[in-house]
Order: sequence, then C-alpha cells, then structure tokens
Amino acid sequence: MAWQHDTMMNPPIEGLLDRAGSKFRLVTLGAMRARQINSYFGQLGDTSGQLVPPQVASVARKPLSIAFEEIAADKIEGIDIDPEALAAEAAEIAAAEAQAAADAAAAEAGDS
Repeated sequence: MAWQHDTMMNPPIEGLLDRAGSKFRLVTLGAMRARQINSYFGQLGDTSGQLVPPQVASVARKPLSIAFEEIAADKIEGIDIDPEALAAEAAEIAAAEAQAAADAAAAEAGDS
C-alpha cells in the first residue's frame, strides 16, 4: 500500500478546478458557500432553520475548508445566471411594487 503525504490543500486544487471550471468560479463559489456555512453555525441557537447545513461530514473547522470539501464531493455547484434575464426580472418586480404602491395610494385617497 502506497503512503500518500497529506498536503495543506486537501482536497487538491486540481480536482476543485476541474469541478468549478475556472479559478474565478472556484473562488466565488467557495467564498459564497463559506459565508453560508458561517451564518449557519452562527444561527445554531436560533430555531429559524433557514440556512442549509454543511453537506459533507468534515473534521475541518473552517467554513472555507468545508465549502471546498463540498465542491470536491459534488454536493454544490455553480450555476450560470443570465444578466439580461436577471435585469428583466428585477424590472418586473419594480413595476409590480410601483403598481402596488399606486393602488395603495388610490385606496387611501378614496377612503378619505
């Protein structure tokens, strides 16, 4: 049986880059998930339960290490967001909020 030296970067960066596709996506995905994990550990005393717990059993204590282990295990992956679709959705939401405000103002004016 061959003995393998455990490196400081475990899981190996090469495997993470293969799963993420690029360095930028790996850094962004890892940082976003690490923030979510950190928030999850911060709210453990609360009963809201709105945050997703870590998806891997890990001995790591740091949220970024746990996030990288999740990426290596294919438990999380990045998705591509179309900026034009995102802008259109934001415009629809803004229009709906403006319409609701106008309806509320008209109803208030009618009650007076």
